[in-house]
Amino acid sequence: MKRQKKFNPNNLPPWTKKASVVVQQFIVPFTIFQAVRTLIFPTFIDILLLALFIFLAAFFYVN
Repeated sequence: MKRQKKFNPNNLPPWTKKASVVVQQFIVPFTIFQAVRTLIFPTFIDILLLALFIFLAAFFYVN
């Protein structure tokens, strides 16, 4: 059986690092906007988007 390589973030293409930085900059404002929108017009899609944004913000905060 073949051994799987360990994940090394330094082997990723440079555009993934840039995309990560852009997402980190915009995730908090998007989350706040989505929270306000969900409070005013709560729909299922808004709740899902808010949960996704909160998950992404927590992911980037932990890393």
